[in-house]
Amino acid sequence: MTTPTTSTTDPPTSANGHIAHAAPEPKEEASAVAQPRARDPFAERLEARTCEIGLELFQLIGRGPGPLERAYWDNVLMDQTLGDPVVKVQLFRFTDALPSLRSPESIRRHLYEYLAEAGDRVPWFMKLGLGLVPPGVLGDRLLAQAARVGATSMARRFIAGSTPDEALRTILRNRRHNLAFTADLLGEAVVTEAEADAYLNTCLDLLRGMAAQLDREPERPIIDRDHQGPIPRLNLSVKLTGLTSRFDPVAVEATTNRVMDRLRPLARQAMRLGAFLHLDVEHYAIKDLTYSIFKTLLSEPEFRGYPHFGIVSQAYLRDAERDLIDLNTFIADRGVPVTIRLVKGAYWDYEVVHARAMDWPIPVWTEKWRSDACFERCARYLVDHHDRLRPAFGSHNLRSLAHGLAYAELRGLDPRAVETQVLHGMGEPIARALVAMGRRVRMYTPYGAMLPGMAYLVRRLLENTSNESFLKASFVDHADQRELLRDPEEVGAMFWNRKRAQSNGNGRGVVNPASNAESPASWPPFTNEPLTDFTRVEAREHLKQALERVEAKLGVEVPVWIGGQSRTEGDWFDSLDPGDLSRVVARVRKGTVAEASEAVAAAHAAFGAWAATPVAERATILRRAAALMRRDRAELTAWIIYESAKPWKEADADVAEAIDFCEFYAREMVRLAHPRRRDVPGEENELVRMARGVAVVIPPWNFPLAIPVGMTAAALVAGDPVVLKPSENAPAMAWHLCRVFREAGLPEGVLNLVPGFGEVGAALVADPRVALIAFTGSKAVGLSINETAARTPAGQHHVKRVIAEMGGKNAIIVDDDADLDEATLGVLHSAFGFAGQKCSACSRVIVLADVYDTFVKRLADAVGSLPIAPATDPDCVVNPLIDRKAFDRVTGYQARAASQGRIVAHVPVPETLRNKGHYVGPLIVADVDPQAPIAQEEIFGPVLAVIKARDLDDALAIANGVEYALTGGLYSRSPAHIERVRREFLVGNLYINRPITGALVDRQPFGGAKLSGIGTKAGGPDYLLEFTLAKSITENTLRRGFAPEVEAADHETDPAQLETASKPNSNLSPTPLGVGS
Repeated sequence: MTTPTTSTTDPPTSANGHIAHAAPEPKEEASAVAQPRARDPFAERLEARTCEIGLELFQLIGRGPGPLERAYWDNVLMDQTLGDPVVKVQLFRFTDALPSLRSPESIRRHLYEYLAEAGDRVPWFMKLGLGLVPPGVLGDRLLAQAARVGATSMARRFIAGSTPDEALRTILRNRRHNLAFTADLLGEAVVTEAEADAYLNTCLDLLRGMAAQLDREPERPIIDRDHQGPIPRLNLSVKLTGLTSRFDPVAVEATTNRVMDRLRPLARQAMRLGAFLHLDVEHYAIKDLTYSIFKTLLSEPEFRGYPHFGIVSQAYLRDAERDLIDLNTFIADRGVPVTIRLVKGAYWDYEVVHARAMDWPIPVWTEKWRSDACFERCARYLVDHHDRLRPAFGSHNLRSLAHGLAYAELRGLDPRAVETQVLHGMGEPIARALVAMGRRVRMYTPYGAMLPGMAYLVRRLLENTSNESFLKASFVDHADQRELLRDPEEVGAMFWNRKRAQSNGNGRGVVNPASNAESPASWPPFTNEPLTDFTRVEAREHLKQALERVEAKLGVEVPVWIGGQSRTEGDWFDSLDPGDLSRVVARVRKGTVAEASEAVAAAHAAFGAWAATPVAERATILRRAAALMRRDRAELTAWIIYESAKPWKEADADVAEAIDFCEFYAREMVRLAHPRRRDVPGEENELVRMARGVAVVIPPWNFPLAIPVGMTAAALVAGDPVVLKPSENAPAMAWHLCRVFREAGLPEGVLNLVPGFGEVGAALVADPRVALIAFTGSKAVGLSINETAARTPAGQHHVKRVIAEMGGKNAIIVDDDADLDEATLGVLHSAFGFAGQKCSACSRVIVLADVYDTFVKRLADAVGSLPIAPATDPDCVVNPLIDRKAFDRVTGYQARAASQGRIVAHVPVPETLRNKGHYVGPLIVADVDPQAPIAQEEIFGPVLAVIKARDLDDALAIANGVEYALTGGLYSRSPAHIERVRREFLVGNLYINRPITGALVDRQPFGGAKLSGIGTKAGGPDYLLEFTLAKSITENTLRRGFAPEVEAADHETDPAQLETASKPNSNLSPTPLGVGS
């Protein structure tokens, strides 16, 4: 019982270091708890004593607040108002927005908009109250005052005060009731370094200010001493995310250095004053780094011997036990104990939603009983190792507290060796009961301004109104006490036995027999390839190793590749690392115009056989290519990092998108290959798709694998052989693409590679044998391709199809009610990620006048924290530009920016990098005229124009007032404004309350209009139509008055019939319609 087993559900790792997708609940867990565990005599005594303590706590607490107490009516109001989940969501959204609403009219408008979303589910008394509000200014003021008073009143229940003095009064009042405290400065992660400094200084001031007052307080042994003597009265909880604006779990070393620079002064202050310093643990993604920094602090000689440090352990995490074992080993070496605040965790909803959105293993237990059981295992482990890990049980679940206390008692621990902790505003009844039992209780006491406190308030309201809340079940719903004290392992056994009975009773859960994996009918539905979770140390190490392996291979030779044969005779050019111009990534054979013609000839010769290849076989080759890229993912990522200078996450996402294109288009072509039937008696009608002919693919360098693979895979699966002319800045990745498809089984001549410069692309576009051109790049080149392709020289009997994406001048609108923290981070990510070298990047931010000055200042302060670094550095955000031409263009715009607006931020390039690569620091220009060149022209670099708008009308006019229509964004908390922008913002991809880059295949089909493109949506259900031709076939089935006895059909062919429908003699014609030879 003293050593918990590590969770069997830790996220598995694949051979390439990528965190593999795993089901949240492995099957073996069911059998492990299908029967109640057999108890030994000690376990029987433990369970009995747990129930005794739990019932004693219930008795001391009583039935909860009565009708004459305010807390009673608070609970009733919350239950009635927030009982409906739809209403609760809308009211939480209103509460979240309330602090940023600047006028009574705005408050009224937002409240009505949010309640309109809930419709008839709004409680009757709310409707009645709103109906009594008079119209006009007076009514707005009354409603605004009521909303503010209500929110403030609710906040005061959970937040001890808005200033240190107010918090201190609450703390001293609680001390008189024998309640200790830990103070917590409210706020989520900071956005600027100035805010990080402010957070640090506030914590330092709090320590200084409270220390003197607390020293004057009379000693209260129950809270001021433990079993070994006096303990600190002053106790501070801090969030490490408050100590830097760049808490990046991928950049471990850089983040640790940034945090330690501020954490050391705080720890020194705590030591001088004899205070306790406790580190909170927040989201799972930063948990490991938080523990790592905690160990770093405790390992430094200055702090190694101080015993008053602590950290949180979250029992709702699957790896909570593993973390405790690891900490115990570390503390054994340190030789000085720490305190562990054991809690369930406060971010369950976020963790589940985030993991599902990313298709990662869910890091938290997904049933409450599992979290409860894990808490008890962790509590026992802390008691058994109390000499190193001093236990502090933080919970409002009486069963959880009782179990920890009972186990400590039966193990013979002095009661003063164990601490209990509860939340201010929620745990007072429990606290009073524990004090009556002679236990030391510490109140987690948050304080701070309303705005940063909103997220905390919403979490507390969620906990109070959750159907699984112990407090709600105990004192609002009045559930049976013995049921509430039931062993969570027994609850789990009941859960699984009930689930098993339901499964056996209705026949669900029967696994279908395995079918042929090569049959499209057996393929699973498309899901996006999960991004690599670089917060996992094994994933980071895997990519570091791949970077080392690829570095040893740099200088690879890229040939011209035609008809399956490499051509190496001729001129060569070098592809350089943009971050280190002395490093040659690849030596590239320079293709010629003549070779372009030969490549078209090879593709044309391969067309007949390839178009006649069954769709199932073509699609299977794409899926094999996806599997090969999945196998080689880390090395492909490393090649992208070196050749295109893409930061780690961006490069990994590039490979994931390439995999997605292959998997998605394979399934889409299978779907399109099913003839569309519209039969009537005596007549059969089919609409089928045919291959077009030779496709020329001209991709850009900025998505060096994803976009070439996407356009190439679309053409190939449609039956169109390809001539690939890669960007001269990304030829190595094009060669890897060809290698992948060749290994996947693509016949020779179906894919041909001709690296080179503009004359090669021009020759390919003009070739009369070419049926279609797929292009992504600049407006100038795209329009030139459209113009050339429109010509029909003698001998060309078809009109070429052009699929072109040509860039954008993308804008984000920041509404006057926007969450400015989220907007700032979203704009920075969208504008300066990958140094702004994306066609979807934000280059304009349009801010409503009421928040313009505030937002500009926050944006200017925040941009300075973005690291400029080589892409090989995991801390890199702003990487070098791709080449000298891009460098000259962007620096030229920057040089002219002062004449077009007010420069509010220009981040300098570190001296060590200035002559090493094409580095350019981010530039933000405010007060820009909407018609200025930097507000109209695509720059493709880290230059951001900030434009003031009078109102939403003006903002939309400015946003739409450019020649592009690719991506756009809105940050707003007004449902009405969001709905209007959805209708009126003329873009191909609109993103609301999130960054505007990072479109995912199938989830967000990508492409724009106006001069951004011709309306095609890559990664969408209509994209493959561009690569095919349609044929309608009608057959009269009447024979001298006799008609077959078949029903009229109005459907598409069943997927199971695909293999038959796609044979060479099927309706998928191998003939290129109208393509001259």
